[in-house]
Amino acid sequence: MSVKTTVFGYPKIGKNRELKKIIENYWKGEISKEEMLKGVEKVNEERMKKIISANLDYIPSNDFSLYDFILDLSTMFDVVPERFKNIEDSVDKYFAMARGTDKAIACEMTKWFDTNYHYIVPELTGNFKLVKNRPLQSYRWAKEKFGIETKPVLIGAFTYVFLGKVYERQEGSLLMKMVKADESGKFRPMVLELARVYNQILKELQEEGVKAVQLDEPALVLDLSEEHINTIIDAYRIIAEGIEKLEIFVHTYYESLDNFEKIVGELPVSGIGLDFVVNDENLENIKKYGFPADKKLIAGVISGRDPWKTDYKKVLDLIDTLTASVPEENIILSNAAPLFHLPVSLEPEKGHLDEKLINLLSFADERLEEMKTLKEIINEGRQIPDQQFDDLRNQFKNEAVIEAVKEIENQEIKRSDQFKDRYKSQMELLGLPRFPTTTIGSFPQTKEVRQTRAKLRRGEISAEEYENFIKEQIKKAVEIQEDIGLDVFVHGEFERTDMVEFFGEKMEGFAFTKNGWVQSYGTRCVRPPIIYGDVSRPEPMTVKEIVYAQSLTDKPVKGMLTGPVTILNWSFYRKDIQKKEIAYQIALALREEVLDLEKAGIKIIQIDEPAFREGLPLKKRKQKEYLNWAVKAFRLTNNTVQKTTQIHTHMCYSEFNEIIQWIYEMDADVISIEASRSKGEIIEAFEEFNYDHGIGVGIYDIHSPRIPPVEEMLEIAERTVQVIDRNLVWINPDCGLKTRGWEETIPALKNMVQVAKILREKYGSEYNW
Repeated sequence: MSVKTTVFGYPKIGKNRELKKIIENYWKGEISKEEMLKGVEKVNEERMKKIISANLDYIPSNDFSLYDFILDLSTMFDVVPERFKNIEDSVDKYFAMARGTDKAIACEMTKWFDTNYHYIVPELTGNFKLVKNRPLQSYRWAKEKFGIETKPVLIGAFTYVFLGKVYERQEGSLLMKMVKADESGKFRPMVLELARVYNQILKELQEEGVKAVQLDEPALVLDLSEEHINTIIDAYRIIAEGIEKLEIFVHTYYESLDNFEKIVGELPVSGIGLDFVVNDENLENIKKYGFPADKKLIAGVISGRDPWKTDYKKVLDLIDTLTASVPEENIILSNAAPLFHLPVSLEPEKGHLDEKLINLLSFADERLEEMKTLKEIINEGRQIPDQQFDDLRNQFKNEAVIEAVKEIENQEIKRSDQFKDRYKSQMELLGLPRFPTTTIGSFPQTKEVRQTRAKLRRGEISAEEYENFIKEQIKKAVEIQEDIGLDVFVHGEFERTDMVEFFGEKMEGFAFTKNGWVQSYGTRCVRPPIIYGDVSRPEPMTVKEIVYAQSLTDKPVKGMLTGPVTILNWSFYRKDIQKKEIAYQIALALREEVLDLEKAGIKIIQIDEPAFREGLPLKKRKQKEYLNWAVKAFRLTNNTVQKTTQIHTHMCYSEFNEIIQWIYEMDADVISIEASRSKGEIIEAFEEFNYDHGIGVGIYDIHSPRIPPVEEMLEIAERTVQVIDRNLVWINPDCGLKTRGWEETIPALKNMVQVAKILREKYGSEYNW
């Protein structure tokens, strides 16, 4: 037997986050544009060397980006909003679209499918033109630099348009609003128009002598209508017109294809990529429908989303099954999903992580080695390694935790008091005016904060010295909030590196990497914890810092926790037990923390769930089961608190419309949401549902360095108070302020407080229960 191999989506950030450092130094003016571009090219060179070393038959190119691969396409197709057209320099325009300027709001950013990556949403008009053939440039660069043939990779036309938005006039109004492209009447014409541009790209590649191209179409795994399917087929007929010497591979991932027979059978391409890791449905489809003899199967058999080692025996059994329907010469082995969801290398973790855990793990570099090993096992008869996974995993069990989850699994979990009774009691106790102001949790993590934390890690200062430093930062934050005039304070989270990592480090069953960074958006990287065992809380995690902050002010200070669903979805979680069981384990640990905060006199406790929707299965038929246990896990954290303890939660950058019922079922007293980049449109979901719990409206975008004027924030706030009960409206930024500087944060928050004052003058500051 002989198979070929490929990979795609290898991490862009560099072994030590070099991309982040170079780009941010450019933003700060510390290096020139030329130095920045030269530096990022070096990062790409290093990653290409690593990919080449995997002995692949199809080496990818055009899979590197300065910020976001969807934004790359938008600028390549001249999909540039009017507000950025006056910026002449292409690089400055690119970053302005991502981050905004003093005069222009950044493009909307949202989650990429069911992952923790975020992309910049295209603002579509239906006009596309090829400004620059980046796939061709990347192919030429790799050939000149390394003397190799490559397979250019880019997101396909259908997925690009599907993820975009268009402006449409509201019925009976002169106002324009943004709607999803696939919900507009322009969707099919736009896909077909863009298909012509893709055909131009492919013709230029073919003329250059390129042998294969990969078009990623993850949107094909979604719940699609017959019209969608026909649009896909028609678009690819346009894309493939006149393409005879260039193989077109369409990759799908993150889920199985529902319209398998039609898409696989009728799509006029050379090969189809399928995900065989996420579940068995694609395999069952092949068994049922077979696979076209004139197409290659790019079999996604190695995970791109979780860090657990590949089980070679399991994969080899899968390949044997596939060869019953697909000739071996037509099979190309690949990773199932992009590798950028994984850290770069396990090498820095040796000596840092427990060796028993190391034996279970595999990051992006190790995935390349696994692909190489798999090819050698199949093609050269290399011996299959003895992996003994079950014996390794059994070492991490905690029977007490397992029993605790069993006890609550079939129980109904909810608070004993109804919201209306709770909320009135809470607000009377807190003594807050209408339209109370607060922040989401974190304040700027300055260079000094990061350096001091690094000193602690290196042993250069004592734990006592670090604790005193953190107290100084908390004191400063409280004083700043007093000066700004906020109504509800936070302690600032200066002791926390990351909202998930911080809690995981204090719980059993979690491991933390030294250098396991993964790109979240742009230059923002996170180090996902690894949940390898049963989860428990040995001791209080946040009480000391929160209680200290409360001792400095008469204003209420929020306890700040990350919710169980977010901790789970932003972690690499184990696959040997059900996902919901892990969520319940985390929730029980957090409930202990909530009760300790309450006992210490903290009256408002925020349990953030920004990743609540992120974990939503892509297939609608699978969503109810997830939402049931996700809601239950959140409720489990706080179902035993007193009536007067106010529970907040925060969600960001999500489409809420389809899950608003489930957000309501969470029964948080106050939910804070993003409303700035979507220009307040998100409020419609809450209005249409008649949402009657507290809502904190994120009226300014913290992901941009610009300071929004009062008028801009007031417009969103006014839109909110016209449709939401004014007794329930809170005013806040759209997310935590960790990544911003104090020089931006203070004036922006002062403007935000001014908005609340204007609302109180106009609508009254007293509650009218």
